Amino acid sequence: MDYFVHPTAVCDDGVKIGKGTKIWHFVHVCKDAQIGENCILGHCVYIDQGVKIGNGCKFQNNVNVYHGVTVGNNVFVGPNATFTNDMYPRAEVWDDSRLVKTEVKDGVSIGAGAVIVCGVTLGEYCIVGAGAVVTKDVPAYSLVVGNPAKVIKKVGKDGLPVKDN
Repeated sequence: MDYFVHPTAVCDDGVKIGKGTKIWHFVHVCKDAQIGENCILGHCVYIDQGVKIGNGCKFQNNVNVYHGVTVGNNVFVGPNATFTNDMYPRAEVWDDSRLVKTEVKDGVSIGAGAVIVCGVTLGEYCIVGAGAVVTKDVPAYSLVVGNPAKVIKKVGKDGLPVKDN
């Protein structure tokens, strides 16, 4: 193998894992998920069926990524962040007709404890602040914070604020 899976991790049938990726303690990667090259999935990360994750991504401990989420390259997801996939969930009702997809573009950073409500696109190199609840699309190179998350400033590719001219 040209990737590492900790003995306590579970990778279901049909999972594709890229070269150099590290999957740590108690991670569960469900069937048909795709994890790119040189990724890190920290302690207790959950990757649902069919999720696609690009190259160079880092998912901190306890991140939940549900069916219908696509993640680009070089994305950082802080501890305890969660993605949803059903706008009107009920315990007794689920089928793929309820699935609402979410797209995370390249270079995005998501802070600890953020919630990404399904059906949004996180634009290239945007930053979602810790604890934010994202309910609508986030423009590229924007910093959003709060509940609901709102743009408070523009950021560069390096993540630093862009000075107004």
